Amino acid sequence: PTMAHSKALLVLENFIGGKFVPCSSYVDSYNPSTGDVYCRVPDSGKEEVEAAVKAAKDAFPVWSSKSPLERSQILNKLADLIEHDLEAFAQAESKDQGKTITFARTVDIPRAVHNFRFFASSILHHVTECTEMPALGCVHYTSRAPVGVAGLISPWNLPLYLLTWKIAPAIACGNTVVAKPSEMTSVTAWMMCKLLEKAGVPPGVVNVVFGRGAKAGEALVCHPDVPLISFTGSTLTAQRITERSAPHCKRLSLELGGKNPAIIFDDADLSQCIPTTVRSSFANQGEICLCTSRIFVQRGIYSEFLKRFVAEAKKWKTGNPSDPTIDVGALISKEHLEKVRNYVKKAQAEGARVLCGEGVDPLALPPGNQKGYFMLPTVIAEVKDESCCMQEEIFGPVTCVVAFDTEEEVIERANGVKYGLAATVWSSNVGRVHRVARRLQSGLVWTNCWLVRDLNLPFGGMKASGIGREGAKDSYEFFTEVKTITIKH
Repeated sequence: PTMAHSKALLVLENFIGGKFVPCSSYVDSYNPSTGDVYCRVPDSGKEEVEAAVKAAKDAFPVWSSKSPLERSQILNKLADLIEHDLEAFAQAESKDQGKTITFARTVDIPRAVHNFRFFASSILHHVTECTEMPALGCVHYTSRAPVGVAGLISPWNLPLYLLTWKIAPAIACGNTVVAKPSEMTSVTAWMMCKLLEKAGVPPGVVNVVFGRGAKAGEALVCHPDVPLISFTGSTLTAQRITERSAPHCKRLSLELGGKNPAIIFDDADLSQCIPTTVRSSFANQGEICLCTSRIFVQRGIYSEFLKRFVAEAKKWKTGNPSDPTIDVGALISKEHLEKVRNYVKKAQAEGARVLCGEGVDPLALPPGNQKGYFMLPTVIAEVKDESCCMQEEIFGPVTCVVAFDTEEEVIERANGVKYGLAATVWSSNVGRVHRVARRLQSGLVWTNCWLVRDLNLPFGGMKASGIGREGAKDSYEFFTEVKTITIKH
């Protein structure tokens, strides 16, 4: 871009040791709803990561020796500051990511605030264990201490929401962090950095290095002074992280993709099931790892379900994310939109029926959004289980609906993918609900609802959907090192 053009662009800087530091090279970040470059993000590498890790190491002794209560108060203050600027954060998230302003206002930013408050509270309530051996005159107890510098790598779909889900427990436990948000959605992380000092977070406790996975992410994962990595993103990247971190024996928490089934039995309450399943398929443009992308409907209600589901999906409005009446915003990038569209083309080539959305219904966009990365909610029927559309994570506003006959059969088909993150079951038969939930290979199962979260409970996936769990107790265990102490008296 010319100088005149670049003056109007937002230019982000790395946040290292409590200061904003310019970078020698930058990558462009696009506004997905217009297709224009609107921001320049540091293209950090080894040097920047080195500086951030050093700052985090230097800050560790002081931060880790603070009491949980002191850290808790700082986390709460940070939550208050983000909440105070909620509207500005929501606007920035919507513009940067393409999601609707409504979703950013009601889901992303409130949840980011809640993440800090939740871990600020939970850190005050952990207890360690103690056992006695009176015959030997011994008592054993455990003690937990922060691990050191945590490397946190977060994705582009829920940028501040998932970044704070990592930062909050990491620093609550007394670690210091080097975080790398996605280069496509870095703005809200940069805005949060501006509030850290005011919240009382000492310099070096939270460092944010912006850049690409291949450069900045790689440097962070390979750094010998970063003993733990928490990553949310693709299974492919996770394989690379596992390989690169193996020589250092790092502890890993990996939250990866999903190919999440919804199983709808013929006794389901469709008045609840249909609107919720439309939401679980298309919320945030289908760009949530927990979204439903395979819908199994019992044959007796299959045609009725399909008719009502498609009618409901067609009511969702796609358009300018800053318009509060819009349900579906823009997808993250041109490349991603192309990838999602290709899945729909493949399904058609295989003989599946596209009932609404991509290539079937006209997409009318406002003049300013003609070059944006938009796609209508798309419903595909009659897809074979072995089709890539039923096996691979599409991560867009696309869902496949197929029929099934028996409980036994649907469990086997639902489990017949490499992923195992979330599942939903719709039925009014309580025995069946428990039976099916137990047999699904899935870290989370929702029955007659979707995305109802209690942050106390373990979150994470099976199989190719990840390693480890996060939540009040689980995050505490991941971000601390346990020691067993034996005293003979």
